[in-house]
Amino acid sequence: MPLLVNGARVDLARPRGDMIRVHPHLEEKAKLLRSQPAQIVEPKGLLYVQQREFAVTTPKDGSVSILGSDDATTCHIVVLRHTGSGATCLTHCDGSDTEAEVSLIMSAVKSFSSSTGCGRLEVHLVGGFNDDRQLSQKLTNQLLRAFDLQPEDVHLVTFCVTELNDREEQDIHFPIIYGIAVNVKTAEIFPATFPVKGPDEDLRSAHTLTGAPLTNIYDAKTEQLRIGPYFWGPFPHVDFWLEQDDAQILQNLSTSPLAEPPHFVSHIRSTLTFLKEHPFPSRSLFPDRKPRIYKKNEEGLWEQVCSDKI
Repeated sequence: MPLLVNGARVDLARPRGDMIRVHPHLEEKAKLLRSQPAQIVEPKGLLYVQQREFAVTTPKDGSVSILGSDDATTCHIVVLRHTGSGATCLTHCDGSDTEAEVSLIMSAVKSFSSSTGCGRLEVHLVGGFNDDRQLSQKLTNQLLRAFDLQPEDVHLVTFCVTELNDREEQDIHFPIIYGIAVNVKTAEIFPATFPVKGPDEDLRSAHTLTGAPLTNIYDAKTEQLRIGPYFWGPFPHVDFWLEQDDAQILQNLSTSPLAEPPHFVSHIRSTLTFLKEHPFPSRSLFPDRKPRIYKKNEEGLWEQVCSDKI
């Protein structure tokens, strides 16, 4: 079944601007979202999702109430929710394998909604801007097509992407919203930033930088964050990249050098250093081939638990 807006099928053969003209409420909703200041989301009750990760949970979750992600320039953040069960998925897509990724998150949400008699699947797309290489435009089109190919009806509710998330300053384009959060209990979606992106931030970033596919990081049934086991070989030319100045790293390791947040280079350096220190994670990080498992403690913060206690 197709991708729908207000019950009508989205005609993907027509220019995207036509969709906005036919459904002006999408532009109004994007404008409303853009006008909100980004909220600072503290770690308590938060599950932060990095690039090429996803997490799904329900309002019954006693540990996680907020799913969120940021640092998206050409990337898009996708929230998929079933209105009957309240099952909510958030993912951070970069266009690496969009069709497979959409199928994956659809299956994840449906697995929590199969016994729910009522409700519908709703999708919210946020991110991207009018970048020079048109990577955002390409990803927007990929996501629309992928959702349109699903066997179930999917209702497009929020569409704040690419040209609807673009601002221009001295002839340079930037995203307006870099990150969002969704409140799993209330379904509220809002612009957000996250001072703490852990645990295992460098490990998870290294997994992405070495070409990982989209990965589910959360088990809602046990309320556990599960990282790994991840495996990779020595990162090519890691010493070369670590010797480069900030400008070279920004220019060569970003899809949109002029629009990156200020901490982009330090984040990449930290990830590269981690890859240098752990060229064979099967030996240094996951010798027992088991994931690193975290649960929320009484303060609502992630705490690592020993696998033999599970």
